[in-house]
Amino acid sequence: MEQRRTSDDFIFGTRTVIEAIRAGRTIDKVLIRNGLSNELFGELYQLIKEFGIAFQYVPQEKMDRITRKNHQGVIAMMAAVDFYRLEDILPEIWERGATPLILILDQVTDVRNFGAIVRSAECAGVHAVVIPEKGAARVGDDAMKTSAGALNLVPVCRTASLATACDFLRESGVKIVAATEKGNTLYTRAEMSGPLAIIMGAEDTGISPALLRKADELVRIPILGQIGSLNVSVAASLMVYEALRQRTP
Repeated sequence: MEQRRTSDDFIFGTRTVIEAIRAGRTIDKVLIRNGLSNELFGELYQLIKEFGIAFQYVPQEKMDRITRKNHQGVIAMMAAVDFYRLEDILPEIWERGATPLILILDQVTDVRNFGAIVRSAECAGVHAVVIPEKGAARVGDDAMKTSAGALNLVPVCRTASLATACDFLRESGVKIVAATEKGNTLYTRAEMSGPLAIIMGAEDTGISPALLRKADELVRIPILGQIGSLNVSVAASLMVYEALRQRTP
C-alpha cells in the first residue's frame, strides 16, 4: 500500500477549491458560507456531489475565524491522508490470508481521541479504521501528530453510511461487536478471534441506536468506579488488544 501524503491545513476561494478537487487532492470537508449562490459555486457544488466530498454550510463569522483572507465563501479543509473504500480494503485483507480486524468509529469527533485510537489500532494490527463522512473528527495535521504517524500506516475508510458498511461486513463473513454499557457480555468473554469489526462510540453519546441494531453482539467493559465511562481511546485500546490476545497462540 502506497505512502499517503500530507497537505496544508486548508485552502480557500471557489476556483482554488475547484482546481484542487479536479487535481485529486484529498479534501476532508468543504465549508460553504450560508446563502452562497453564483455560477462558479454551481460548478463547485456539482464536483462536491460527484466526488462524494463532505460539506457544511456555516455562517460568515465561522469562516472569518479560519482566515481573514478573501475566501469568497468557500474553504476546503484538507485531509492529512487519502481515504479508502472499505469495499476495496476488505478483499485485500482476505487476499493476504489475514483475518480481518476492523475498527468502526461512530460519532467520535475529538481529534486527539481519534489520533490516539488510530495509534493503538496500528500497534494492535488493526487492518482499517472506518469513519462516517459526517460527524467524525477532522483527519488533519493535529490527528496525524496525535497518532504518532499511525495514520500513514492504517487505512482510513470513509463512508456515507456506517450502517451500510456494517451490512457489507456481515455479508462478507465479518462478525460485528459493539462496545456499549448496554452489553450483557463481558468483552473478555466475547468470541473475537475470527473475522471481526468492533464499533466504538463517543463517551458522551455512545453508539447510535441504529448502529447498535447492526451488531451481532453487544459487549461491555466493566466499570467499578463512580465515573460512568472510559475515555473512548482507552476503551478502543482494550477492545482491539483483547481481539489480539485471542488471536495470539
